[in-house]
Amino acid sequence: MADYSGRVVLVTGSSRGVGRLITDHFLGAGAQVIGVARGASDLQHQNYRHRQVDVSDATAIQALFVSLRVEGTAVDIVVNNSAVLTSQYAMIMPASAAKSMVDVNLMAPFLVSREAAKLMRKSKWGRIINIGSMAARLEPEGDSMYAACKAALTVLAGVMAKEFASINVTCNTLAITAIETDMLRQLPRDKIDAVIARLPIPRYATPDDILNVIDFFASERSSYITAQTVFLGGVH
Repeated sequence: MADYSGRVVLVTGSSRGVGRLITDHFLGAGAQVIGVARGASDLQHQNYRHRQVDVSDATAIQALFVSLRVEGTAVDIVVNNSAVLTSQYAMIMPASAAKSMVDVNLMAPFLVSREAAKLMRKSKWGRIINIGSMAARLEPEGDSMYAACKAALTVLAGVMAKEFASINVTCNTLAITAIETDMLRQLPRDKIDAVIARLPIPRYATPDDILNVIDFFASERSSYITAQTVFLGGVH
């Protein structure tokens, strides 16, 4: 089992779903975790600190990292997990919904990664992990903006990997398939089942499928792994 004792991990969207799963995993492995979410969290753990931040607000993200610097808090690992999804055909999708997805699913990872890298520069070590989606490759109907944002995460990580390599910070993306979360439950199950049925490994993701890759990207031994995207389930 991975040991993250002495590491500080920042997870966005930490209060529920995949973010909560990842948060619990790092806490169980000895890390100090800073959870970031728009709402409150019911998580009580001696190594957990919760910050209520609306990641669609660039000023709020900046303020978060200013406070971390003032406190003298280092950040070793970042998991950009926050996401919003409005699944609608492009011709009827409100501009406000499209903009919200860009702000949360793409701009927030950019801003969080940028500010975290400034902290990581001091220690010359860091791991930035983006949570992507199978939608980036499968391009399902109704997910135009969501899929585009998730595809852009791969490009974002690729460019940042080059920029941050000199300070020993890696940037990678884990593109997950469907897993039981509140976000999944807002979508028509028959449509999701049809997508899953066409995968080379036709099943829903499990927590261990996700955490296995998280540990791989976060590992000390993965210093030579950067600018990579792992798609679960055989998506290619």
